[in-house]
Amino acid sequence: MTDSLTAVILGVIEGITEFLPISSTGHLLIAEQWLPHQTDLFNVVIQTGAVLAVIPLFHKRFHQFIFNWADPAVRDYFFKIVAAFVITGAGGYALEKRGFKLPEKLFPVAIALLTGGVLFLIVEGWLGKRQRGGGENAPRNDIKHVTWTVAIAVGLGQLIAAVFPGSSRSGTTILFMLILGLSRPLATEYSFLVSIPTMLAAGGYKIFEAFHHGAGAMQDENWKMVVIATLVAAVVSFIAVKWLLHYVQTHTFIAFGLYRIIIGGAILWFVIQPGAKPSLDHGQIHAFAPVIVQHLVPVQFADGKIF
Repeated sequence: MTDSLTAVILGVIEGITEFLPISSTGHLLIAEQWLPHQTDLFNVVIQTGAVLAVIPLFHKRFHQFIFNWADPAVRDYFFKIVAAFVITGAGGYALEKRGFKLPEKLFPVAIALLTGGVLFLIVEGWLGKRQRGGGENAPRNDIKHVTWTVAIAVGLGQLIAAVFPGSSRSGTTILFMLILGLSRPLATEYSFLVSIPTMLAAGGYKIFEAFHHGAGAMQDENWKMVVIATLVAAVVSFIAVKWLLHYVQTHTFIAFGLYRIIIGGAILWFVIQPGAKPSLDHGQIHAFAPVIVQHLVPVQFADGKIF
């Protein structure tokens, strides 16, 4: 497989999954079991491209922040976005200083995908029963209903997603907000508005570190692949988010829950079945084998010979 084709595939995956509640990190980890492993800088840059591309979709809200600042509801909504961002940023910085590294293994990704999928079905089922009578149980769709409790929950939800690959930043935060009574469109919008500065700040920090401390790594990076993947991720992300914002106006998240359960179950089965592995080269097999050995292969077979 050529570098350009690899970049296109990874760009498409990043663009589709970055904002949809199905976990971009989890899908990229899955893809890298078959595709060549990319650097952290590569992943950060293409993620940043995907994030920047969706900002125009929220131009009406940004227009309010600039020209309707005198409106207390608009001002309050803005500060609650900032609060959630600060909670996530402070927590993420603390994790970074403690040396936290994202586990690059399929087993926890499968569990997180499955868990999130089941939770979506449970929450949507509960909401259906709760809202059937309408009245005070009807979903709240005004920005004034984004409370400080919601802001704190979203900030913490983003941290949970940062620690558990496969849980999904948008998936976790949207679940919290649905439970707290927000409508699907408002929960989706607020989740995305908080994630934009969060991901841009994280990406900017990583890129700064790479420039400041890793001159050699910068020179060794395949920038042609980075550019191709970033452009593809940006275009696909714009389309995916525009579609989702319309989709949640009239649909539940049940389809996403089912998708997560199917793909999470498939990955779990794949990990459990050592013989059901794809055709990989020696280097990829070496990277993939520890996932099975560490989590599910009996100790007597853990000498590596089965691979």
